Amino acid sequence: MTGLRERGVGYAFVLPAVITLVLLLLYPFGYGIYVSFFKTNLISKWNFVGLENYADVVVEPEFWTSMRITLIFTVCVVIGHFVLGFLFAVMLNREMKGRAIFRAILLLPWLFPEVVVANLWKWIFNPSMGFLNSSLVSAGVLEEPMSWLGSPKYALAVVIFVCIWKGYPLVMIQLLAGLQTVSRDIIEAAIIDGATAWQTFWRVTLPAMKSTITVTLILDVVWWFKHVTMIWLLTQGGPNGATNTISVDIYKRAFSFFEFGPSSAIAVIVFLICVAISLIQRRMLRDD
Repeated sequence: MTGLRERGVGYAFVLPAVITLVLLLLYPFGYGIYVSFFKTNLISKWNFVGLENYADVVVEPEFWTSMRITLIFTVCVVIGHFVLGFLFAVMLNREMKGRAIFRAILLLPWLFPEVVVANLWKWIFNPSMGFLNSSLVSAGVLEEPMSWLGSPKYALAVVIFVCIWKGYPLVMIQLLAGLQTVSRDIIEAAIIDGATAWQTFWRVTLPAMKSTITVTLILDVVWWFKHVTMIWLLTQGGPNGATNTISVDIYKRAFSFFEFGPSSAIAVIVFLICVAISLIQRRMLRDD
């Protein structure tokens, strides 16, 4: 009887978290899948169409164009995060004066809200009174101001740059935590055996961080593959669709054109792609 009572108390403590997960995660997720099988306005019109929404969106050229832009965006952003993250993590892992101050400064981009970051960079790239244009024109690099976010040629590169700047601190902190779990004895043994700094890093440190790198890579890829906020705030998918990633396309279909069924179908497809990406990465980077 005492064991049953203790078990009941445990369930009572867990119950609020379970209810929260159901209301905030499982119900919206299930409802989104349900909506994807209908032509609906979410109020009075509910025409069941089965898999028609899925069949329609996958044959649209716009869907594959958005997917291509999404892949370019995700690959570039994740590579940028890992390059900067590794460089700064290795730097912060060394003993040096003011390390805590540098760590706090390097974390700032992640701490700022995305709205603040987007508006800050929109001002910097502003074609008429932005800091970047005025500096480049004054230095003679540009003859006249350039509309960076308004150019189909440069808009995606600018958005990628801003998202790298915004997101690298999280990767940096995770990699730094992985570096600090590597045994110092193993590194010293490699140095004594004649390994160079690069050989030690490549042959000892990286394999020891394999689990950390796997988790960080999966989280970063999935997060930025489905990311919408920064892109929407900077360009809203423009100009001329140059930054129209798949998540921006979902948002516009649902809340600009009120195509809730097709947008939900694309969202389910994106979810399945994210699951596939995580499974593939776990298989490729799993421990032997």
